[in-house]
Amino acid sequence: MKTDFKALAELCEKLESMSRRGLMVSEVAAFLRGLDVNEISPAVSMILGRAFPLSSGLELNVSWSTVLRVLRGIVHGDWRVFTDAFKKTGDVGSAIKLFLESSRVSKQTTLTNKRLTIIEVKRFFEEIAKISGKGARDHKARLLESLFSLASPIEMKYIVRILIGEMRTGFSEGLMKEAISEAFNIPLETISRAMLMVGDLEVLAEIAKRYGLDGFSKLEFKVFRPIKPMLAKDVGSLREAFEVIGGDVALEYKLDGVRVQIHKSGDEVKIYSRRLTDATNSLLEIVDIVKSGLNVGEAILDGEIIAVGDDGKPLPFQYLMMRFKRKRYLEMPSKMFKLKLYLFDAIYVNGVSLIDKPYIERRRILSEISVGIPLVKQKVTNDLSVAESFLKEALEYGCEGVMIKDIRGPYVPGVRGKFWFKFKQTLEPLDLVIVAAEYGYGRRRRWLSDYYLAARDEVTGKFYVVGKTFKGLSDDELEEMTRRLKELAVSEEGRRVYVVPKIVVEVLYNEIQKSPKYECGMALRFARINRIVEDKGPEDADTIQHVREIFERQFSWRRLNL
Repeated sequence: MKTDFKALAELCEKLESMSRRGLMVSEVAAFLRGLDVNEISPAVSMILGRAFPLSSGLELNVSWSTVLRVLRGIVHGDWRVFTDAFKKTGDVGSAIKLFLESSRVSKQTTLTNKRLTIIEVKRFFEEIAKISGKGARDHKARLLESLFSLASPIEMKYIVRILIGEMRTGFSEGLMKEAISEAFNIPLETISRAMLMVGDLEVLAEIAKRYGLDGFSKLEFKVFRPIKPMLAKDVGSLREAFEVIGGDVALEYKLDGVRVQIHKSGDEVKIYSRRLTDATNSLLEIVDIVKSGLNVGEAILDGEIIAVGDDGKPLPFQYLMMRFKRKRYLEMPSKMFKLKLYLFDAIYVNGVSLIDKPYIERRRILSEISVGIPLVKQKVTNDLSVAESFLKEALEYGCEGVMIKDIRGPYVPGVRGKFWFKFKQTLEPLDLVIVAAEYGYGRRRRWLSDYYLAARDEVTGKFYVVGKTFKGLSDDELEEMTRRLKELAVSEEGRRVYVVPKIVVEVLYNEIQKSPKYECGMALRFARINRIVEDKGPEDADTIQHVREIFERQFSWRRLNL
């Protein structure tokens, strides 16, 4: 029996109204237990707000302007009613549901008796992902129109949320691991361990449904199946990291580049971005460097790509993004800049998982197999004064700061824990999402140049504005930003344009103040955009909880020299 997509939508609606984690986990566990095995993977993806598993290599590549065009066709002449609903909810999915429930359109869209199933939604997504080339935008729009025509208001709400990658139910991957554990009676520790090797909860859920606990005994790393990278926690001082780790630490340059995961098997090489998307075709010269610079048959490695000038010194991050925004390789004139790859960790080498080995041992193995690729500069010490000198050296070279790593620590994919820390000698920049913008004045009157910056609530997924700025972007960047924001626009109110929260920017500021102006009660003082962060999505943005943490400890930071 095929499960209706409406059942999944109603589950998500229920999750959105819940606050008790245990109850949320039980609801999802019960739902997963009742699915057929072929429904498990797409259901897990959709509940988490994505169309496909992260490592599938599939992408919808549906622009907001295409979604908007189809929604306008549904709304017809009542667009103002829809935009009013958006302003009320701050969410496109909720807005379309409210609109359809209160209008004659909902009656028209549900005249058919055909039920929309989870598998059918999956097939629509797969067909959309396959479309490319001339006329792709119109073809995708027609498929969306067909999908929307089968959907009820509540189904529309969650289809739209999946399309834009913004679920807002508060149900995280961590809770999904617990739900899979409860649904199929698999120890949570086993799920967590398997996640390190597989990377996709969708795959684990299907294994649990199909084989039970026995299915986890033979899991291992697989080249060209990317896993989530290990993460570092921000600290306010070098001393703080030293105290947490204790003993010797490994200090490394924190390069201002793009983190990549490199997979190699024989002569085949693939490069995955921080978000696990395949970036190989835009980095073909890095592929050549990997082929000639590694003495290894199979490997999964962690690295950083930076842009460098003729003098070999790092260039600003924006240069690098010229390449990562491209879907295919484009050779850049050497007089502009070159790309340079640095390696800093080894996850898997020649059939052997290294994640349980201490960091210092992984680094030794990495140095042995890397015969032509430099490793990120490192110093092992337990002396704070030596660390301070290393930090100064890193900053003079052009780095953002330093990484501080426990030399005894394992590699824990997807976790921001107690083994890796990062430190910058300023108040920590924030990755924030633009949720609205206003046209400027004078010379800037033709550009959307005043931006509302928001942080994500890690529980609800809601975005809270923490500041506003018109500083930091060049004229060319303002032009490009205006174009992109217009494509993401949902409604306009005078000079202000409300947009789907998609664009992430790195924001500098002097301090965080109390402020009654914003709902969160905080505001960034003297905020300015440092750069547009192309390799992060809204789900990667800093959380409002993290902003509050910085707010509470910022004044103690100032009393520390480092």
